[in-house]
Amino acid sequence: MKRAWTVVARVLVDTNVLVYAHDASDPGKQEQAIALLAALAPSGIGCLSAQNVAEFFWTVTRGPRPLLSVREAAGQVDRLAASWPILPVTGAVVVEASAGVRDHRFSYWDAQVWAAARLNQVAVVLSEDFADGSRVGGVRFLNPFASAFDLRTLLPGAPNSGS
Repeated sequence: MKRAWTVVARVLVDTNVLVYAHDASDPGKQEQAIALLAALAPSGIGCLSAQNVAEFFWTVTRGPRPLLSVREAAGQVDRLAASWPILPVTGAVVVEASAGVRDHRFSYWDAQVWAAARLNQVAVVLSEDFADGSRVGGVRFLNPFASAFDLRTLLPGAPNSGS
């Protein structure tokens, strides 16, 4: 079932969180990723980028020992699309991402995640790929696998959550 979303999300979940939820090679990160996704999906504050969903599919189906079969990964993509707002990668996102590479020295793909968040007024990106706690262009980056990370601060009604 397809949903039409009005995105009011405050948190964009990066690809690495999606992948770790299926990667038993690091049980601590897997447990944290599963808990994070379980808390954010129903909360209404989380979203994904089309880029993240595509990277997830690619990552979990590659290599000599893929984390998921193509059939399993396609099923996960279907579930993600049905239960999360997914931000599109538009021409404006690509232009903003190229500026992010130029002005902030991001890799292109990280810049595209940042640009999708920035242009959709998403305040926080959860990823281990950026400097934890840094802010760029109105977007704050938090590493959900850092020992100091506390998901409760992002949920509605939490102190300092902005709700």
